[in-house]
Amino acid sequence: MSRYSAFEIARNALSGHKRWPLAWRSPEPRRRYDVVIVGGGGHGLATAYYLAKVHGLKSIAVVERGWIGGGNVGRNTTIVRSNYRLQENQAFYDFSLKLWEGLTLDLNFNVMFSQRGVLFLGHSDADMNHLAERGDAMRHAGIDAELLDIGGVRRMAPMLDLSRSARFPIVGGLLQGRGGTARHDAVAWGYARAADALGVDIIQNCEVTGLNVQSGRVAGLQTSRGYIEAGRVGLSVAGSTSRLAAMADLKLPIESHLLQAFVSEPVKPMINTVILSNLIHCYLSQSDKGEVVIGGDLDFHPSYGQRGSPARIQEVAGQAIAMMPALSRLRMLRCWGGVMDMSMDGSPIIGETPVEGLYLNGGWCYGGFKATPAAGWTFAHTLATGEPHPLNAPFNLARFEQGRLIDEKGAGPTPQWH
Repeated sequence: MSRYSAFEIARNALSGHKRWPLAWRSPEPRRRYDVVIVGGGGHGLATAYYLAKVHGLKSIAVVERGWIGGGNVGRNTTIVRSNYRLQENQAFYDFSLKLWEGLTLDLNFNVMFSQRGVLFLGHSDADMNHLAERGDAMRHAGIDAELLDIGGVRRMAPMLDLSRSARFPIVGGLLQGRGGTARHDAVAWGYARAADALGVDIIQNCEVTGLNVQSGRVAGLQTSRGYIEAGRVGLSVAGSTSRLAAMADLKLPIESHLLQAFVSEPVKPMINTVILSNLIHCYLSQSDKGEVVIGGDLDFHPSYGQRGSPARIQEVAGQAIAMMPALSRLRMLRCWGGVMDMSMDGSPIIGETPVEGLYLNGGWCYGGFKATPAAGWTFAHTLATGEPHPLNAPFNLARFEQGRLIDEKGAGPTPQWH
């Protein structure tokens, strides 16, 4: 149900939309909180929301150095899927997908989740064998998967170049029908609004400049808006994880890399599903506004910047046109870059750190946006109880010392170190 009456909606419309109340408060930071979450992106806001809703915590703050929606949560290609092969990732991402399916009702905010399907393309017999193995593993885990021949791909995406003379011939694909897209900024707004309604303080323009660690335990944070004491601190700052961890003298198995994407001018519907190719390292979808959303691989040089190189844009454009030649007629409107925490095994890190009271949610590589609900749910559990949730227990930091890597290859563009 809407928060506003018909009279309020009409009044605000007639006033030129100048009287709408703020969707969430903008409080001054308090001296102390039980839990402080650093990072006001999708993961941080979801964590705060589930801490308040599921675990009943009352003293929670989210500190964000910029504005809500201005970080990686607003700088991605909005794809949601759970078509993974390894059991740890299957369980985690399919739980996330189930939360996505009820998220609009849960938040009472339309996150525009569209289950239009996610289609992985196969370009050779070897590709199809790998996709068949992945599909079998998915179905064994209770996750939907359908192996398609060339005719099935044509029905799903008729504008692909399906000729034998194609630069990258297509012979089939693997479809997850429950996958799709969601509106990234709406996800941030929905979680922020819902968390605020439960009493969470969302503090924007509040940069963390230091972590106060005393006798091996975190005691608080120094910020651009003053010192904040904290019982527990959760780091959820995709792209800047290693920089924040360094404030507590932690060195993580993470590199930060830039991942670019761009959109075309809006056109009539021409892509009805999400299309991905691991061989080409390119993925396509079409937004509700009609823009074709195009993404590729990393720039492959460590960086904390959000501006990428023209060479990568040219490369991804060429890959997209090779898959779908009609795209050559479109003008590109804009491009953007998000900073990815690339872990050494391609899987995330969620759990405790060697510093008591300091917890980490990072290393998401290409999977951060799709993981938003489950990351928030499990990180909230870990912060509230001090123990990992069964779903994030395998993704602890200690696995890198113990040699228990979760190396999920083929689930997205693959880092060069694999």
